[in-house]
Amino acid sequence: MNFLDRNEFNFKPSQKVIDAIKNFDPETLCFYTRIYDEGKKSIVSVRLSEIYGVPEEQVLLGYGGEDILKNAVHYYLMKGDNKTILIPEFSWWYYNRIAGECGGNFEMYPLHQLDDTFAYDVDEVIEYTNRIHPRMLLLASPNNPTGNCLTPEEIGKIMENIPEDTMVLIDEAYASFITTDTDYIAPLVSKYSNLIISRTLSKFYGLPGLRMGFGFMGKGHENFLSYANKYLGYNRFTEAVAIAALESDDHYRKVADDMEWDRQLFKKELGNIPGFKVYKSVANFILIKYPTEIKERLQKAMAEKQYKIKFMGDKGLEDCLRITLGTREQIQVVVDTIKKVALEK
Repeated sequence: MNFLDRNEFNFKPSQKVIDAIKNFDPETLCFYTRIYDEGKKSIVSVRLSEIYGVPEEQVLLGYGGEDILKNAVHYYLMKGDNKTILIPEFSWWYYNRIAGECGGNFEMYPLHQLDDTFAYDVDEVIEYTNRIHPRMLLLASPNNPTGNCLTPEEIGKIMENIPEDTMVLIDEAYASFITTDTDYIAPLVSKYSNLIISRTLSKFYGLPGLRMGFGFMGKGHENFLSYANKYLGYNRFTEAVAIAALESDDHYRKVADDMEWDRQLFKKELGNIPGFKVYKSVANFILIKYPTEIKERLQKAMAEKQYKIKFMGDKGLEDCLRITLGTREQIQVVVDTIKKVALEK
C-alpha cells in the first residue's frame, strides 16, 4: 500500500540517521541521562539551541509536535477564567479537540481563498484577536490542509498588535519544505514573551515514527516549562537519531526540493481539467479541488492501485483532495489515475 493520506515520508532516511540506528549502544538505555544535572533538558535541546540561536531554557521538546501543542493548550486554558482559543477556519481537527479535552472552547477566524491559494488576512486576525481577546491564538504556518503560510513580517505584525496576555502558538510542523530561513525565530521569541513556535522531526526530517517534536518560547514561563519537561530526561535512542537527523539537512533539503516536481506535475496535468483546481502549497502535501461526482469511482481506482489519498470531509472542503507529496513514481501513478477517472465518459 502507498500511503499518501497522512503527510508521512515516502523517501529514505539520511545515511547519518541509518548509521545512528545501527551504531546505537543498547547499554545506553540502562542509565538515565545525566545532562539534567547540568540544568538542561536533553542533548537535543542543547543542539537545537546551537542551531537556532535560542537559549536552551527556551527550547521545548515533546513526544512529537502534537505533544507540545497539547501541553501548551492544556496548560494555558486550564489556568484562569479565559478558556478560549482562536484557530483558523480550515485547519487540523486536533486543535479544537485538545481545547475540549481541558474544558476550553474554540472560536474560528477565516482563511480566505484567493484564486489558487488560501491566505490569512493579517489585519483580520488582529481584529478578531483584539475583539475576542482569547487566552490563546493559534496560527498554523504552513497550514494543514490548505498549504499556505505566514511570512516572518506578518508574524511580527500580529505579535505587535494583539494583547500581551494572549499566548500565541504557531504550529510550524510543515515549515522548511520551501524555505531554509529560520533566522526570524530567535528574535521573535526574544522579543515576545507570549509566543510559542512548535516544530517537529516528523515532516521535513521524515521521522514521524520517532515521535520527537521541538519548539521555542518566549521568556518568563518557568512554570510551563516545569509542566512540559520530563524530569528524568527523554528517550536516549530517540535523542541519538534526532541528533543525526538535525545534522542531515543536505539530505532532507534535496528531498524537499524534489517535491517541487510533484507540485508542478499536479498543476500541469490536472490544473486545466474542468472542475479541478490545484492550490499552491509550501508543505509536503497539496490540496486539489475536484468534481465530487467522480468520488466513488476515484476511491475505487485508487484502491485498485493500492494508493491512499485523503478525501476531505471538513466543512467547506468536501470537494477537495489532500495528497502527500511522494516519489516521482508515486505521484505519476496518482496523477495518471485521477486523469483517467476524470476524463472517462
